[in-house]
Amino acid sequence: MRCARAKTDDTLKPEIQRVWQANMRVYGADKVWKQMRRERITVARCTVERLMRSLGLRGVRRGKVVRTTIGDMTAARPLDRVNRQFKADRPNQLWVSDFTYVSTWQGWQYVAFVIDVYARRIVGWRQSSSMRTDFVLDALEQALYDRQPGRCDALIHHSDRGSQYVSIRYSERLAEAGIEPSVGSKGDSYDNALAETINGLYKTELIHRRAPWKTKESLELATLEWVSWFNHHRLLEPIGYIPPAEAEENYYRQLASQAVMSVLLNPTGLHETRGDSKKWGRGDETGLYVGRPAAVSGPVGMRHQQHDWPFATESGVARLGDEAKQPALRQPAWRFPEKGQSPDQHGSDPPA
Repeated sequence: MRCARAKTDDTLKPEIQRVWQANMRVYGADKVWKQMRRERITVARCTVERLMRSLGLRGVRRGKVVRTTIGDMTAARPLDRVNRQFKADRPNQLWVSDFTYVSTWQGWQYVAFVIDVYARRIVGWRQSSSMRTDFVLDALEQALYDRQPGRCDALIHHSDRGSQYVSIRYSERLAEAGIEPSVGSKGDSYDNALAETINGLYKTELIHRRAPWKTKESLELATLEWVSWFNHHRLLEPIGYIPPAEAEENYYRQLASQAVMSVLLNPTGLHETRGDSKKWGRGDETGLYVGRPAAVSGPVGMRHQQHDWPFATESGVARLGDEAKQPALRQPAWRFPEKGQSPDQHGSDPPA
């Protein structure tokens, strides 16, 4: 008869193989184990490592980063407002941008990314056959379309000193969108470390593993698939071994819950916090509402669906489809009965 350990191994091996295959074959033992725990599969990390070794499964390892920055010494350079502190308390607080290159049989291709620092989510990207300003500007435009940041978000955009990012056109677009520019020094990877990290993961998890690349179309499709997987499935250690999209959903869920509790516990107190954008997100003279979440990507394509999000009024929590339709603050249609007054004497019943 076979021992219990052998039987358990036979049960776990298909699960380990499935998790490894489902995540682009890039996970090592640690992330395979983390993903299995998320799926409520009880197994020790050392067991996962042992079985992966027996199955011949290995995670990818990152190689040496190659620099692509070509600085423009004549261009005016904004201040470095990040100082290597790549931390954010909320989405749309700090974006970082950079681009990398890929060799194909049709020539060099350049891929630019825009990343939201809060959850490390890729909010914009573009591929091009040239390093002109147009292609990094297109990546920025996608990020602006996807996220729709407001001026009160006080968003900072950080990049290296590449000529594309300090160009007049790029700087003007940032100013038009109400985004504060921040630029690190030339050729110093630590000044744009987070963007360099995403570039490194992209090259390690996708580019090097599937080389050689024959056409630019095949590269673009593969990049589209990788970005979708990265945003919605890849486990990231800095945000607690969860995917970026899940981290943002958790943030907005907590924010909405706080707004609901504030209304329920103090339905008449919103006058005091009207327009408090620092505490609650975006607000204006018509009332307090919670900033909506990041657009939820389908497969991470060019168009993303923007979901409604609740805002708080004195009558409770409603859904906001268009900010222009937000009603002014109003008194609730019902009130709790005064002391000694029955509900029948009070009038209308509270809403169900």
